[in-house]
Amino acid sequence: MKIAIVKETRANETRVAGSPEVVKKLIGLGFQVVVQQDAGRDASFTDAAFRDAGATIAKDARAALKGAGMVFKIQAPQAGEIPAIKKGTILVASLGALSNPKEMQALARAGLTSFAMELMPRISRAQSMDILSSQSNLAGYKAVLDAASEFGRAFPMMMTAAGTVPPAKVFIMGVGVAGLQAIATAKRLGAIVTATDVRPATKEQVESLGGKFLEVDPEMEKDAQTEGGYAKEMPPAYFAKQKKVVAEHITKQDIVITTALIPGRPAPVLVTEQVVATMKPGAVIVDLAVEAGGNCPLSKLDQVVKTKNGVTIIGHGNVAGRLAEDASALFAKNLLNFITPLVDPETKNLAIDWEDEIVKGTLVTRDGKVVHPMLTNKKPGKKPGKKPAGKAKKPASKPKPKGK
Repeated sequence: MKIAIVKETRANETRVAGSPEVVKKLIGLGFQVVVQQDAGRDASFTDAAFRDAGATIAKDARAALKGAGMVFKIQAPQAGEIPAIKKGTILVASLGALSNPKEMQALARAGLTSFAMELMPRISRAQSMDILSSQSNLAGYKAVLDAASEFGRAFPMMMTAAGTVPPAKVFIMGVGVAGLQAIATAKRLGAIVTATDVRPATKEQVESLGGKFLEVDPEMEKDAQTEGGYAKEMPPAYFAKQKKVVAEHITKQDIVITTALIPGRPAPVLVTEQVVATMKPGAVIVDLAVEAGGNCPLSKLDQVVKTKNGVTIIGHGNVAGRLAEDASALFAKNLLNFITPLVDPETKNLAIDWEDEIVKGTLVTRDGKVVHPMLTNKKPGKKPGKKPAGKAKKPASKPKPKGK
């Protein structure tokens, strides 16, 4: 089977879904690999490096996609790209499936079998395939560096002949992969770090990295995490209390990094305009959720803005892409780790187990239909079937009223 790796066309996308190292391993699995010319240029991967790894270089996307049975991409193809992908092709990418249902319908109509890597189940054997973790890890690191570049003071405490420079105070909101890496990076730079999250289980993780955990409501936070390890949307009462506790804490902070995201929903507002107005001149906010609407209403996508009271708000999109070489290498490795178990080692052919938890968890479109339960409102495991012909049977008892 031929795998096509094409150049990303969306604005501000610097990554590529393959690396020379991964290309070599894909060829070892029995695949032919074609890479579009200059696909890896922004990630510092040259055509010569891909060619040396065994790939064929195609002059454009259409040439790369011709005859391909599988396509590796960073993001979902745009409407103009889909016609060049033949029916039946397997697409593996970060599709943004839950946020873009219309785009998923377009993939289904095109007859593509698509896998959304951002929906990877949070289970042990899938950790090496988890693009959210690999990309968020880099984003958390880069967020601290971005903050440091805008901050007008040093991070560590410095003892000098002219006087003492106090350490910066950094507050991390949301302790997922990005938040944990931000804590670790800020601590390495010598800052005093505090963090908060709705999931109480993260307290030990924060403290293990040298940070101090800021609790909002321990009782409400007990039920703030899904079985898959994602944050749940909290009730209004929680956010009201969080605003009060956090607002008092933020006024004393130099740098605030927000990372809170809820899959398929707008990012929750964590730092209001009123709170920003209470921050110190020179303080910095880095909003890592800006692409999902932002954790701060004043943040603007792909912009660095300064408020009237002198607070700088950083809203870079695609933060992992600001470290394009590492981000691409890790993303490509995630895709390789996903594909490898789907290949029969003896025949070198694809042997997909459609009932496998990882396959079912990421499969979005197949046979012309959107099939993922989170997009079809069907419970996993239930197979659609025809209703029996004839008269419907009366229920044995009166149906219970719905809700209150």
